[in-house]
Amino acid sequence: MITRRGLAAGAGGLLAVLAVGLFPANAAAGEPAAKESPKVELVLDVSGSMRATDIDGKSRMAAAKQAFNEVLDAVPDEVQLGIRTLGANYPGDDRQVGCKDTKQLYPVGRLDRTEAKTAVATLAPTGWTPIGPALLGAADDLKGGDATRRIVLITDGEDTCAPLDPCEVARDIAAQGIHLVIDTLGLVPDAKTRNQLLCIAEATGGTYTSVQHTDELSGRVKQLVDRAATPVVKPVATEGAKSCEGAPKLGAGLYSDREAFGEHRWYRVDVRPGQELRASVSISADRAVNNDYGVLLRASTTHGREIVRGAEAGDGRTDAISTGLRYPKAETGDEDTDADGKPAAETVCLQVSNSFAAGPSVKTTPGLPVELTVDLVDAPDEASDVAAFGLGRGWWLLAVLVLTGFLAGLVWGWISRWRISVWRTN
Repeated sequence: MITRRGLAAGAGGLLAVLAVGLFPANAAAGEPAAKESPKVELVLDVSGSMRATDIDGKSRMAAAKQAFNEVLDAVPDEVQLGIRTLGANYPGDDRQVGCKDTKQLYPVGRLDRTEAKTAVATLAPTGWTPIGPALLGAADDLKGGDATRRIVLITDGEDTCAPLDPCEVARDIAAQGIHLVIDTLGLVPDAKTRNQLLCIAEATGGTYTSVQHTDELSGRVKQLVDRAATPVVKPVATEGAKSCEGAPKLGAGLYSDREAFGEHRWYRVDVRPGQELRASVSISADRAVNNDYGVLLRASTTHGREIVRGAEAGDGRTDAISTGLRYPKAETGDEDTDADGKPAAETVCLQVSNSFAAGPSVKTTPGLPVELTVDLVDAPDEASDVAAFGLGRGWWLLAVLVLTGFLAGLVWGWISRWRISVWRTN
């Protein structure tokens, strides 16, 4: 079973439609960061428990070695790959020594497959399970540059070196804003191991996978390495405000934020006449939440008048929920101009709200991951649907509906009176 945790850029067909032509070459935010080769470090548990023979009739260590050989054969040329071990060198009972037992087996860089396979072949199940120190070491191995970075942790047990909680280590890594993702794979995990690995993955927007067979392990690791090699749009971290006044001003791009349960956050976008604002938002349930929740994306003027909104609800069956909106601003020919002589832009306030709730035992910090997509394109010359106009164009649509209802009521009343008159006459 694979549990996906993360922002869900492209979390449904709606986002795919809204993102057409999303990232122009001169976008100021969220540009693809594919210049530098991506970096991946595989972190392998080589503790004594890896001797257990419960994966396809072979030991967990043998299954991991076989999977590593298959993965090393399939690593894309553009990926810089490294290997780090934990619990591979110290067989004794000294806790302080055992909890420092993590070492880089193969440095992060261009892969020499023969050398890497030879290094893996020498491994034998040995000692403790210092997951926290290993994650810290791997983060240090991957530091520097602007490349995408990913740690793939493979272990068969929970950390044995508390109080350095690996989940807190992962949260600290995420708080650094270096966009380092940690994916975790549990070999025949028990409930405690599963919960700990899930927490580590959630903290950095990674994934957790429970592995029961060798082919599952090799297939999943290949998939994660390939994912690192795929050019992605790098979200720009931002922080929404409690009101539109003082909210950050965003241009076209992809942005990330965190929002507390039941919170409202505001952002601002300048839309010029002749442009269409397209915005979408995804909020990820990266922890246990109550069923029945929703997300609202609302555009309004700086005076609080609603322009248009998008909303979506969920019932606990998805890890991410998304919605979007469109707002075309027509040219009227009598707009005010700015200092450059261009038509003055209208400041549109974007409100992101959620109705998530959770039980008392669930941690509420940090907030839920938010991804906000903003795009500004040429507005259509002629709007082809009512949604493109919105009530923000004025209250004419509401007036038409009221007038239609009024006239329909008069006609129906006249017909009813005529029928009664005819009935009485006959």
